[in-house]
Amino acid sequence: MSTNKVIHALYNDDDILMDAVKTVKDAHYHIEEVFTPFPVHGLDKAMGLAPTRLAITAFLYGITGTAVATWLTWYTMIADWPQDIGGKPSFSWAENMPAFVPILFELTVFFAAHLMVITFYMRSKIWPFKEAENPDPRTTDDHFLMEISVNENEEELKALLQTTGAVEINVVDKH
Repeated sequence: MSTNKVIHALYNDDDILMDAVKTVKDAHYHIEEVFTPFPVHGLDKAMGLAPTRLAITAFLYGITGTAVATWLTWYTMIADWPQDIGGKPSFSWAENMPAFVPILFELTVFFAAHLMVITFYMRSKIWPFKEAENPDPRTTDDHFLMEISVNENEEELKALLQTTGAVEINVVDKH
């Protein structure tokens, strides 16, 4: 068999899919990808995927937002155009900081949220008008698809997948 072939095993239940992923991984087969209509809790661990570092980037983006907010409030209210608002002194950022807390919070959240969306789309290679790479349209509705690479082991892999509760098994050429 050619190495550019894959087996698509379709399942109609997420619990059956989780058991099938564990069975396939225990048999030492490489799962290329799993397509699901909704997030399946624990699937990343069952597949043996490394933990994501998106939380670290979110924290760094939040720190960046806080730094920008600190600079913005200092520059606009202390350095550029100091004003006496409500009797608050305009010569010290530290004395005015309690009044700036909403701005600090909002810009922290703004930077973290917007930069995380951009990072997620870039990391996932998703951009506007990109064609879907979904191998079977049923995986957007009610089916789960496990894609496994074929390496001279097509028949034994099909037999294994039959025992896992797959409702459909197809061998396809991967583009």
